[in-house]
Amino acid sequence: MKYFRSHVLVCVDPECLSKGAHDVMDALNDELVAQGLIDEVQVLETSRIGDCAIGPELMVYPEGVHYAGLSVDDIPFLVEEHFLKGRIAKKFVAPPKVVTDEELGAPMAKEVRVVLRNCGKIDPENIDDYIAEDGYAALEKVLGSMTPEQVIEEILASGLRGRGGAGFPTGRKWQFARASKATPKYMICNADEGDPGAFMNRRVLEGDPHSVLEGMIIGGYAVGASRGYIYCRAEYPVAVRTLRIAIDQARAYGLLGENILGSGFSFDIEVRVGAGAFVCGEETALMASIEGRRGEPRPRPPFPAVSGLWGKPTNINNVETYANVPQIILKGAHWFAGMGTEKSKGTKTFALAGDVNHTGLIEVPLGINLREVIYDVAQGIKNGKKLKAVQIGGPMGGCLPEEYLDRPIDYESLAAAGTIMGSGGFVVMDEDTCMVDIARFFMEFTQDESCGKCTPCRVGTRRMLEILQRICDGDGRDGDIETLEYLCKWIKTTSLCGLGQGAPNPVESTLKHFRHEYEAHIYEKRCPAKVCKGLIRYEIVDACTGCTVCARNCPVNAITGQRRQLHVIDPNICIRCGICQQVCNFNAVVIR
Repeated sequence: MKYFRSHVLVCVDPECLSKGAHDVMDALNDELVAQGLIDEVQVLETSRIGDCAIGPELMVYPEGVHYAGLSVDDIPFLVEEHFLKGRIAKKFVAPPKVVTDEELGAPMAKEVRVVLRNCGKIDPENIDDYIAEDGYAALEKVLGSMTPEQVIEEILASGLRGRGGAGFPTGRKWQFARASKATPKYMICNADEGDPGAFMNRRVLEGDPHSVLEGMIIGGYAVGASRGYIYCRAEYPVAVRTLRIAIDQARAYGLLGENILGSGFSFDIEVRVGAGAFVCGEETALMASIEGRRGEPRPRPPFPAVSGLWGKPTNINNVETYANVPQIILKGAHWFAGMGTEKSKGTKTFALAGDVNHTGLIEVPLGINLREVIYDVAQGIKNGKKLKAVQIGGPMGGCLPEEYLDRPIDYESLAAAGTIMGSGGFVVMDEDTCMVDIARFFMEFTQDESCGKCTPCRVGTRRMLEILQRICDGDGRDGDIETLEYLCKWIKTTSLCGLGQGAPNPVESTLKHFRHEYEAHIYEKRCPAKVCKGLIRYEIVDACTGCTVCARNCPVNAITGQRRQLHVIDPNICIRCGICQQVCNFNAVVIR
């Protein structure tokens, strides 16, 4: 096992990345090489060190020193001072954060890391690091003292539900696969994370791949499978490489392959790389892709537990589901069931995005409410603006308004509100967001990703997108709202797979909660949020000093006027690019 005298964790949350965290990390590695320290100091990526607002930030262990506000130019001094001379570089130490009574317990105390427990803590390419954190102890326990039936009972008792979106009880899935008589049986890990802005699975695969492998091996033992496949999209090259390294290491340690740990149980895993089709996240389309066929869904039944990969019994779970399994086996079903709600146990990872102060990857207990996530964990809305909506569940999730803030995040509560848990997308929108435009955006994505096999999805989503685009362009017609409602109903009812069945959710939820915005677009020919270009116009008001900056920067020469005189924008020429408003130093350009 390779030992390091120091470990440096570099925060790679979006805010720190935007401030140059990767450049700082590269400079740190280069300087360590230059100083001959690269074999003594290990640099790892992590998330949510504590205060991205003063980032880029990093933590140095074992000292536990928190540095922040670093630039590439600061790295040579930091390496010389801390790692060569052994002195804390005081000028880079992050100031202590003052926590008020109102902030006590937030945001980090709201988070509970089970799936992300090792991410940023261990070297994902070193199996010994994982073993040092009780890695593969659950597998040893299972193979040494538990029957397959006992393993399944433990997973059932934990209340673990599939984290891929549907929330089906994992133990029951394993029961069905176990009961199937045909052989061979297969285990599949769905790592085809395709939701825009989602990176939960990617973080686990890149930061703790062995937890997924261990969960799959335990699952294979429970259902009687002999082979597993991890289906990962090609857009995740680092995850694919890390997985393959982990698989090779597990084989070398006798944790994969023939006669694992002398138990007589044999199981091996292979990585299959997908081309990035969103529909291949659906289990039957995913299996078709593994088999080398076009990634299209098929009708069910038969379900994969009976006839899946190559017509054989197959169990499919996603990355996060498998990563929970070793901890459930080690700590017990009651420990896991102690988190969450009555029907939604454990924790859930979310990719926080949108108009909040702290974006990034979080893991919170199920049952936490939306208000706690947005105002405690994410530290509120940017620039002091008001919350307008939160969209949970990725492109097929619904948009919930402010009055739903105290609703708990669990499968049943979200379904009752008109959205889904999904794989963990969490987009927060402020008062300047146009909900009609948001519905159009998500419909454009799902329509583009439709495989085209069934008519309701192929044609229905196209018709919905055309209507939404017309409305945003200012050409909405009387009856468009009713047509959208009709299409939502029938596309959900008649589509073949979850993509088509969920595609209308953003439209349906915005029609329910923000109908007045649709009516304003169609009947009043205005966009209340002043977002849709076809329904706004730029105008120069009396604050104009006649400096001519706007006219000189207009790409289509739509602005006229003499120096030191009020300028005018010709609405027939203006393309509504917004450049005039951006360059004006006197706030004289307004949107009407």
